[in-house]
Amino acid sequence: MFNNRIYSAVFISLSLAAFGGCKTTTSGGAVGVKGSQLMLVSSQQLEQVAAQSYNKLKAEAEQKGVLNQDRAMLERLLTITNRIKPHTSTFRSDAPSWKWETNIISDKQLNAFCMPGGKIIFYSGLINELKLTDDEVAIVMGHEIAHALREHSREQVSQAMVANTTINVGAALLGLGGGAADLVGSGYQALVATKFSRTDETEADQIGLELSARAGYDPRAGVSLWQKMMNGKSGQRSPELLSSHPADATRIRQIEKLLPTVMPLYETARK
Repeated sequence: MFNNRIYSAVFISLSLAAFGGCKTTTSGGAVGVKGSQLMLVSSQQLEQVAAQSYNKLKAEAEQKGVLNQDRAMLERLLTITNRIKPHTSTFRSDAPSWKWETNIISDKQLNAFCMPGGKIIFYSGLINELKLTDDEVAIVMGHEIAHALREHSREQVSQAMVANTTINVGAALLGLGGGAADLVGSGYQALVATKFSRTDETEADQIGLELSARAGYDPRAGVSLWQKMMNGKSGQRSPELLSSHPADATRIRQIEKLLPTVMPLYETARK
């Protein structure tokens, strides 16, 4: 009897995954990123949560006097955003119409991200400490936008929900309590501290490289960027961007393999 209950819990959990649907959020582009993804929560729900988190972050930064203080750097970022944004249609037809926003926070933190729906934040330390060129900034931005296009956060939240469902359904069948409210709550909490998988990071590298090339930024900067990320300054901590997928020689080789595919896009964009 005990084993039957456990089997039932697993079956229900897997059924939730199946009914939630596995889908592909993006077209493949020239780099050919494909593959189905588990999505148990809607894009609209996650974008709403992301917008709230983004606005809170901006408000806190503004209160501290560190939001968009470097106007020249902000203009650089806005220019790069506006050049990349139209080319997001290569992967998603709806993306150019997202409510895009780009801001910069004055902080030594070596980080940048793009939340669901096109909400971009760069920390000044990433650009200043690593002395990034516009081409290198475009590679970073393309990479972060790729996470949003591919909806990696939504995928991670969905996976967390499935994992929690197994626990909650099993607990309920065993008379230990647990409910749907806890499941949904914990799933959304995962958005705040999402750690992308190695596969997610590889996909973002690929899509980001194509985005920057289509926007007229030299994709060869991907090699110099990740070399800077690896080397940094003596005693400098590793950038947050490397936390889940270290930028090692393998990563650089993967980028180099893509250059024959994306260089023609760059050359066309520069004409």
